Amino acid sequence: MYSAYGVENDETKIWADGDIIFGGLFPMHEKGKEGKNCGELKKEKGIQRLEAMLFAVKRINRDNTLLPGVKVGMHILDTCSYDTYALEQCMDFIKAQMTTIDLAEYKCENGRTPKYQRLKPVVGVIGAASSPVSIMVANILRLFK
Repeated sequence: MYSAYGVENDETKIWADGDIIFGGLFPMHEKGKEGKNCGELKKEKGIQRLEAMLFAVKRINRDNTLLPGVKVGMHILDTCSYDTYALEQCMDFIKAQMTTIDLAEYKCENGRTPKYQRLKPVVGVIGAASSPVSIMVANILRLFK
């Protein structure tokens, strides 16, 4: 999906590199049933919001007059319309600031030091779609500035 623009995705997130990274929290799935976090796909409200962010970032990056010399990236996560799951997902945004790895402790089989590319921090988050989720996420993200 959108691989021509350097976007990576799996079932839980979509990520594209840039000079600045914006986060997105969208309810792409319904709340799960019987102990599952995620349920059916939300084509109307969830996927449309995802597509709007993808479109906006692509449009900004194509227009050199909007942010000259700056490439906007994104880190989009699914809230599954579930507040505690969204809170768990937003920890992905925080990991970029918290992760420190001492590469001197690791060696590849050929004796070289492994290459490690640290994730860039998210500068702002778009979403979530509901107030309870937004409030919970904002309170946690505020702690990490």
